[in-house]
Amino acid sequence: MVKAIIAPSMLSSDFANLASEAERMLNCGADWLHMDIMDGHFVPNLTLGAPIIESLRKHTKAYLDCHLMVTNPLDYVEPLGKAGASGFTFHIEASRDNWQELVQRIKSKGMKPGVSLKPGTPIEEVYPLLDGENAIELVLVMTVEPGFGGQKFMPEMMDKVHTLRKKYPSLDIEVDGGLGPSTIEAATSAGANCIVAGSSVFGAPDPAQVITLLRGSVEEAQKRS
Repeated sequence: MVKAIIAPSMLSSDFANLASEAERMLNCGADWLHMDIMDGHFVPNLTLGAPIIESLRKHTKAYLDCHLMVTNPLDYVEPLGKAGASGFTFHIEASRDNWQELVQRIKSKGMKPGVSLKPGTPIEEVYPLLDGENAIELVLVMTVEPGFGGQKFMPEMMDKVHTLRKKYPSLDIEVDGGLGPSTIEAATSAGANCIVAGSSVFGAPDPAQVITLLRGSVEEAQKRS
C-alpha cells in the first residue's frame, strides 16, 4: 500500500522566513515540502529557483518536492540536483519530445522523477512514462490551472486520479490545487496518496490539525479500498 504523504506548498508560506516556515511545517507533521518553481513562460507567474532551494537545503534535511512549471525542464536538472532537490516533477506538456532523456538525467542526479499534467491534458498522455523501462515514480494531477495559489478545487479531475489508481495500484499519485478539509475526501476516495495543500494549511489557526486531518483522510480511504 502506498504511503500517505502530506506536502504543504511553500508558495503559501512567508518567503521572508522560509527556513523557519519549513521547520514549522515539519514540526506540524508534514512529510514533504512542496516547492513550486515557475519561469514566467510556461505559467505567467515567476517564483523561486535553484538558489533558493540551495539556501533552504542548508537549513533542512526534509524531502524537497519540486514541481517545475517551466518551458525547458532539462535546463533545471543540473542546477536543482546540485541545489539539493529531492523530487523533480516536470510537466508533460513541456516535455513531450524529450521526456526519456529528462527522466534519465533526473535519476542520474539522485532525484525522484515525477510528471505533472494540467487540467486540460488527458491522463493517457502519462502512460508511456509509466509503462517504459525508465519509468517515472510519481504523477501529479493538477486540480487547478497551474501558476497561482488560492484557486478553487476542480472535482472533475478526480476521474484522472481514479483511472490512474486502478491502473497503477502502487504509484505515488499527488494532487495539487484547492486541497483542504472540504475537498480532501474527493481526492483520497479517488486514490490520491500525496496531498499538496497551501492556503488551507498556512492559513489555518492550527496547521498541525489540518495536516492530521488530511493524513487521516488518505488512511481512511485506503482502509475502505
